[in-house]
Amino acid sequence: MAPATKKILKWSILILLLAYVAGITVWARFEADRHIIRGITISMENGKGLSDTITTRGIKASLMKYPQKIVGVPANTVNTLDIERYLMKINNFEDVKCYVSSAGELKVTICPMIPEMRVFDGNQSYYVNKAGKRINSNAEFYADVPIVSGHFTKNFRPESILPVIRFVNSDEKLKEIVGMFEARGPRDIILIPRIAGHVINFGDTTRLKEKRAALLTAYHKIIPYKGWEEYDTISVKFRGQIVATRRNKAPRFPIEVYEEEIDPEEQALPNDSVREVQQPLTPEQKAARKAAAEKPKTAQGASTSNPT
Repeated sequence: MAPATKKILKWSILILLLAYVAGITVWARFEADRHIIRGITISMENGKGLSDTITTRGIKASLMKYPQKIVGVPANTVNTLDIERYLMKINNFEDVKCYVSSAGELKVTICPMIPEMRVFDGNQSYYVNKAGKRINSNAEFYADVPIVSGHFTKNFRPESILPVIRFVNSDEKLKEIVGMFEARGPRDIILIPRIAGHVINFGDTTRLKEKRAALLTAYHKIIPYKGWEEYDTISVKFRGQIVATRRNKAPRFPIEVYEEEIDPEEQALPNDSVREVQQPLTPEQKAARKAAAEKPKTAQGASTSNPT
């Protein structure tokens, strides 16, 4: 084949390719203009611990507040990157991906942050994930996680008590007992049982297995005999000790024990006359009886000392 013919053939192929690309571009634009967004489909990745139904409903509610209309508009007018940035501002997701399918649906795939607890700190309420990041407590993104009340600071962060929460949740017995948590300080983490009436001071995040054993000992060997209403606080924070605080804080005086005294006159009586057990005498009764016993002796002594 002559060089000139080869050159013409190459240019012809190049022109055909450019024409094909241009045709495809025009067709795609035409198809995009012709297709409209028919709906929104939402899926979650790694959403364990979250309510799929409530979270999906929350995302759709947020998209309804998006500045531009989404459903019912041409697909080429929807900016998927802008929708991703909009959803990421909610601060409840690790990542968001959006694209328009060939069926005309907006596909939204989210990777949510997994909260480990919900904190109530005064008027504030928020979720905390495993890394300690706070997540907005929007009602649309509800998660069934342990509830913690307390006041947290820079030196006492919510994530610092996560070891206790994870330990309780991983133990079937403790999980059945504990209803929520209260953080009074780094060394006073309180477990609030589902049975109202007392609280459990678990101390800090150390020696958790030892504290569990002490608590179960109190539940099995102490409280059943003392009664569930006897104590308002059971503390297992100290090594080798179970400290229980009584609900009634009124001081308890020692019980005074009275010993029964046998009167000499009663002792001289026949045995058949002393069968009924006498009640212990009070100090006043003892004094009166002693005075009565000494009075005749004094009178007798007075008569012998003054002869007539």
